Amino acid sequence: MSDIKITIIDREGAEHTVDAPTDMNMNVMELVRAYELAEEGTIGICGGMAMCASCQCYVLNEEEVNLVEKNPDEEAMLWEAFNVKENSRLGCQISITPEIEGLRIELAPEV
Repeated sequence: MSDIKITIIDREGAEHTVDAPTDMNMNVMELVRAYELAEEGTIGICGGMAMCASCQCYVLNEEEVNLVEKNPDEEAMLWEAFNVKENSRLGCQISITPEIEGLRIELAPEV
């Protein structure tokens, strides 16, 4: 098993550095849920289909990690979402891979 470290700032501003498995086909939204870093029922409402933006997060160190580009579904959902910033991403669209070791994100406010 190969884990990487990801830092997640929750909606209360607390910082959590967590182990994220790269061999389980997980995404950041599922990681937040697994560590219970957001109130139940407030993240991943659509099940990770890029249809609700409840898992929106702000990538704080995009220049330091190798994130895949936004796909058209993610772009469209962020176009309609609230509290969107230039560094907004949907956590359900960020796969946990060795390339994102050290990723730092902040969960967007709940709408």
